[in-house]
Amino acid sequence: MTPSLPDLTDRAGIKPLVNRFYEIVRKDANIGFIFEEIVQVNWELNLPNMYPFWETVLFRSGGYRGDPIAAHSKFVSKTEIGKAQFEHWLKLFRESVDSLFSGENAGPIKRCAKDMANVIHGKMNGVQDPRFDPANLTPEQRIRYAKYKNQKEPEA
Repeated sequence: MTPSLPDLTDRAGIKPLVNRFYEIVRKDANIGFIFEEIVQVNWELNLPNMYPFWETVLFRSGGYRGDPIAAHSKFVSKTEIGKAQFEHWLKLFRESVDSLFSGENAGPIKRCAKDMANVIHGKMNGVQDPRFDPANLTPEQRIRYAKYKNQKEPEA
């Protein structure tokens, strides 16, 4: 019987997850070159920024300061960073989580990563996230969307 893995409960778990994930990414035949050759990530500077980012994403700690969309958008003209690359990134992220953690927070961080991948991919490539397409909304969501949209429009 294999022992169960711990839950991801705090920053102490975020750090080994981020380290493991980017160690795998850097060596990956499909996307590693983006980080190593195209972007030429300075890992000594980048990894310490990733810890508060993922801590903020999962635990809403508010410790991250930065603009991940702007940081990623700089590389669109340098290489293909499309849906296939984001899907592969997400696969590696899920595998990294599953290799270290189980429990209450393992699922949410994987869902957060999926949302993050969709948002960054959409912003970088000018693709509207289908979750926010009014044509895909349920009747109840359409009512909420209409109220939200009316609140956001400036009054004449």
